[in-house]
Amino acid sequence: MWDGLIARLKGTPKTQQPLPEPDEQLALGALLVRVAKSDREYHVTEISEIDSILSKSFEINAVEAAKMRATCEKLEAQAPGTPDFGLIIREHVDYAHRLEMVNAMWKVILADGRDTPEEDAALHEIERVMGIDPKDSPAP
Repeated sequence: MWDGLIARLKGTPKTQQPLPEPDEQLALGALLVRVAKSDREYHVTEISEIDSILSKSFEINAVEAAKMRATCEKLEAQAPGTPDFGLIIREHVDYAHRLEMVNAMWKVILADGRDTPEEDAALHEIERVMGIDPKDSPAP
């Protein structure tokens, strides 16, 4: 306990745990975060929606969902690009479930009460990489 406090006071960086390799669950979470941040705003309503989606999708409790989202936020920040996450999902998840994921992303976009062109563009890029037919898109 004291070591961590002294390190923070001195400004010494704390050794961070390495991030896990993304699987389809973490990839979905990272894409949910990415689409929420695509308009350069990350509202608490979007965060709550992401937690809710993760909790329902993977049958985990609220605390586990929040921890998973935190990991996904770190992965999203360090990830090279959307195609990597989309490809993981495309290779491991059937079309119907990928379409459910896209609909969940649409809910995140709408969670803050606004739909911006940046969010639509991010969603359409994710759909393309995940192999979603444009006619199945929930976005205009």
